[in-house]
Amino acid sequence: MRDMDRSQQLETVQRHNRYMAHLQEKHDSIYAFASTVPYGGDPFLREFERAVKEDGLKGAWITSSLQGSYPDDDEALPFFQLAVDLDVPVVVHPPAVGFGEERMRDYRLASSVGRPMDGALAIARMIVRGVLEKFPTLKVVGTHLGGGICEMIGRMDYAYTLGDEVYFLGRYEPMLINHKPSHYLKMMYLESTSYWVPGARCALESVGADHFIFGTDAPPLKSLKAEGVELIKKLGLSPEDERKVYCENARKLLKI
Repeated sequence: MRDMDRSQQLETVQRHNRYMAHLQEKHDSIYAFASTVPYGGDPFLREFERAVKEDGLKGAWITSSLQGSYPDDDEALPFFQLAVDLDVPVVVHPPAVGFGEERMRDYRLASSVGRPMDGALAIARMIVRGVLEKFPTLKVVGTHLGGGICEMIGRMDYAYTLGDEVYFLGRYEPMLINHKPSHYLKMMYLESTSYWVPGARCALESVGADHFIFGTDAPPLKSLKAEGVELIKKLGLSPEDERKVYCENARKLLKI
């Protein structure tokens, strides 16, 4: 939707949500999410609320950025309030291309590197800009292990705790959080698509088995489904934790 104006985006969102509702009604195995633009204003809020209340969609699916905007923008606060009021999860997934596109046009770097990094930036900004501080019951799911946020969270913690000692790194203001960033990361859920066991293990240890959710890129990349399943097996989880990751955590989020 990055080449559309707001009216075109709204039309696309409405069409997508009707289609997803159709699929959910037709297939018992599909639990669909509503697409929206969190900083798009009242028309998008009304469509999101309609899709959940009338069509029974299970939550919101947003991109980590769109046309230079990120979910921590003040214009998105009413969206997060609505998600809390509706008691539904918000899934953050990267767009086709985020920041740095000019250096990612070859070797499929936009997909393999750019998309996860845009997701990590969005989550990092949601944390330090106080979204989870303002909405402590908000249920956020970061796809693709949160884009590598778990490897960076220690650096985010020291940027928060060292104060004036690291003045040369720039200002840390306005202060919108009352805990270290890792505190808020643990409030989130992370989805397992990564295809790299050490990275998945880092994410699992960062948020715990109760906040880790199985996922793959299938569809459309059906060949990767088996690899995604194998990744979970290689984590060496207990049978109880494996059940949580494969289904129970998602069932709890979706209330099914």
